[in-house]
Amino acid sequence: MDKILYFCKYNITNMKIYKFGGASVNSAEGVRNLQKIVGKEKGNLVIVVSAMGKITNALEKVVNSFFERRADVTKNLQAVIDFHTTIVDELFEDKTTITAELKQLYDELKEIIQQKPSLSYDYDYDRIVSFGELISTTIVANFLEQENSAIQFVDIRAGIKTDDNYREGNVDMDLSQKLCDHLFAEREKKVFVTQGFIAGTITNQTTTLGREGSDYTAAILANLLNADSVTIWKDVPGVMTADPKRYKEVQIIPKLSYKEAIELSYCGASIIHPKTVKPLQNKKIPLFVKSFIEPDKDGSVINEYPYKLNLPPIYIDKSNQVLLTLTPRDFSFIAEEKLSKIFSVLASYRLKVSLMQTSAISFSFCMDYNKVNFQQLVQEFKNEFEVLYNTDVELISIRHHTKEIIDKLVGEKIVFVEQRNRLTARFVVSE
Repeated sequence: MDKILYFCKYNITNMKIYKFGGASVNSAEGVRNLQKIVGKEKGNLVIVVSAMGKITNALEKVVNSFFERRADVTKNLQAVIDFHTTIVDELFEDKTTITAELKQLYDELKEIIQQKPSLSYDYDYDRIVSFGELISTTIVANFLEQENSAIQFVDIRAGIKTDDNYREGNVDMDLSQKLCDHLFAEREKKVFVTQGFIAGTITNQTTTLGREGSDYTAAILANLLNADSVTIWKDVPGVMTADPKRYKEVQIIPKLSYKEAIELSYCGASIIHPKTVKPLQNKKIPLFVKSFIEPDKDGSVINEYPYKLNLPPIYIDKSNQVLLTLTPRDFSFIAEEKLSKIFSVLASYRLKVSLMQTSAISFSFCMDYNKVNFQQLVQEFKNEFEVLYNTDVELISIRHHTKEIIDKLVGEKIVFVEQRNRLTARFVVSE
């Protein structure tokens, strides 16, 4: 690793980062549309691509079958291969090169599932699920190369390095800086295609950055490469006041501050990954959210503004939540020692709290419901606490709330927990 210290810093100018999620490349038509969008950009460009469509979910089935040693592992893997084969058949007339490159990836996957699983589910998860991004970028890069010889394929695992905290690797920014300076050096080929979501350790093991982590990849690269901007291409026209798939009366928010974006992501907004904003804010890099369906429209921009933005009510619903209330069996106060034990248990299960509330002798918190390990979690808490829980709850968060919008969204629902401050109102309600 000492050799890294001798890399010189390359100057990459006028760099933009484009990130395309799974919905944008879920078909041959989607890949062609990506080509049209990136073809309009004449400067240096890094294209960050997620796994195609719902392939991450499909590969999770492969992981579960493999780890549990079930007989359907080969069938589940074949479904992944068949999905990509359909797209390749529609995109390429001469499939010689792309078929050979994909075969190598498929052979690596087949070799993994023929082995015995390790003792770490998270390790096996990362080395299998990461193939979704490796396959998608191989297809996209080969397709773009037919029209543009300036395409450079980059394996991001050689540039972004993390620790071995599998499934949510912590990025070593200093080391990644040195490696990316070299990997994305300005050269004859100025359009780079690389993977979101995945990274590598210093021993070349594959890690991932957390579910939906491709946005975070784009932000990391923007920070390391001093990019001019990041654009996330979505199936919505920008950041909306609510989920347009759930609510009819929604509108685009043209401008948001970094702080507002962080608050929204903390509340559960799916438009950007929670870790995306910090690397961009640190270097004042604007983040654009635009529609790949209508790419010429302005969309939304997240940036630093010297004036206050007047924002409408923005509301976020998180379903599939569970609300737990813990009360110490010895009736001791909920103080730092008890909270430390609670969060230590949650950390061991890699669970994140969406909302929390404490009283003298109880602590309530809301989080995503994972039925796989939930009962085990409850049993662990029961060693020291009385445990009450509701699994059929929803978390409603309203930024810039008004009485009218609260009445509209909460209405006559049963409210288990309510929190309000000047800007945000949050309610755990019956789903």
